[in-house]
Amino acid sequence: QVQLVESGGGLVQAGGSLRLSCAASGRTFSTYTMAWFRQAPGKEREFVGWISWNGGIVDYADSVKGRFTISRDNAKNTVYLQMNSLKPEDTAVYYCAADTIMTRVPKYNYWGQGTQVTVSS
Repeated sequence: QVQLVESGGGLVQAGGSLRLSCAASGRTFSTYTMAWFRQAPGKEREFVGWISWNGGIVDYADSVKGRFTISRDNAKNTVYLQMNSLKPEDTAVYYCAADTIMTRVPKYNYWGQGTQVTVSS
């Protein structure tokens, strides 16, 4: 069982930056792929990126590639999403997810509660 808690969301102007964190409980964090998804009002949950268990492989959605960076610290049971050059269309609730799979599909077994990111124009 893994519990995930996101933090770091907030209101930022377009062009600004935010760093989201996702803290995980449990001793198996280092064995899981960690992913970030987002969901805007009235839209389906959208893939943002995932990072492999050891950080050796990272995959990003085209919409965020070059602007967002995912990293993890297995000693701290935490995964990060650094978001730069934010755009109004990045506004959404951001979720972290965990599983042993590596996929862009939101079929991960464990999910956090989400953190709101709002980008003003």
